[in-house]
Amino acid sequence: MDDAGPVSLHGFLTPRHGHADALRTLLLDLVGPSREHAGSLQYHLHEQEDGRFFLYAVWRSQEDLDRHNATPLLRAFMAEPSAWPRSGAGGTGSPG
Repeated sequence: MDDAGPVSLHGFLTPRHGHADALRTLLLDLVGPSREHAGSLQYHLHEQEDGRFFLYAVWRSQEDLDRHNATPLLRAFMAEPSAWPRSGAGGTGSPG
């Protein structure tokens, strides 16, 4: 794989019924620190009117994204059950 250029990921996350507030908090807690991680070029989170969350991130390289995904912050997020989107939701890098 050529990881010399920027890597982008994006997707919608649909919270499970009754877990929108928990997912919102978890996602918002990722934004600031993720923007400060080495190689983060863009990191945006938007809440849609239908309750889904849209995440868009650009990393300088695959190596930077891999480093970000290995941080305690991201590992804790991925381990949190309220972060798991409803079945059928997707997006690069999202659990489910």
